[in-house]
Amino acid sequence: MRRLRTTADVQDASDDPMVRWAAQALSSGGAAWAHGDAVAVYAPSLTRRRRLVLSGPAEGVASLLAAHGRGVQLRPLLERPLALEVTSLMPTPWLEDKPFGWMDRSGTLDLPAEAAWLGTPDGVEPLLREANPDSWAWPGEKGVRRWAGVHEGGDLVATAAEAWSSTDVGFMMGVAVRPSHTNQGLGRRICQFVASSLLTLYGTCALFVENNNAPAIAVYRKLGFAYRDVTTLLPAA
Repeated sequence: MRRLRTTADVQDASDDPMVRWAAQALSSGGAAWAHGDAVAVYAPSLTRRRRLVLSGPAEGVASLLAAHGRGVQLRPLLERPLALEVTSLMPTPWLEDKPFGWMDRSGTLDLPAEAAWLGTPDGVEPLLREANPDSWAWPGEKGVRRWAGVHEGGDLVATAAEAWSSTDVGFMMGVAVRPSHTNQGLGRRICQFVASSLLTLYGTCALFVENNNAPAIAVYRKLGFAYRDVTTLLPAA
């Protein structure tokens, strides 16, 4: 088992966008390790959670989880099929906490018209409270960098944020469309705008999505995103 001390070390050790995304934590109190071809990144504050993001062959991941996976409110995050395999190898039991989805894509994407980055996030919070009150990204929150929007008649009717991006993975969160303006393609338009911008800057764009949110997953798939079933783990009492 070896320590990975820099973001470049993590990038050399893994081509998994989820691990590379988590590597941003190395500049803010995080740590990373490799065991064979498996990699773990400890992120003490990433999208509101203390995370240990893991990827690679199951035996190596199990060793990393055993060495670094315990801690108060720590949430190991990994692909769900890998989690099932890893937990079967662990000497102490782990429980699945909550499955959800990770989606990512690379390449380029056309930049749509009638969407733009907002100079200030005026109107974003009321829109989120109306359309997406469970959003993980909010104006002024640490890690949330900027908001994009679509206006109609001077009113903000759709929004999405760049939040918690790493050096080579842009991250999109906080997607919301005013309920009175649904079924008009605004969700796809705002997501395409943000994704296109982040792909240009970072080469890869990623996001989290609830695994039961079929309409959102369908929109992201149409924009070229691939879905991965992921989960977090909890140590059994």
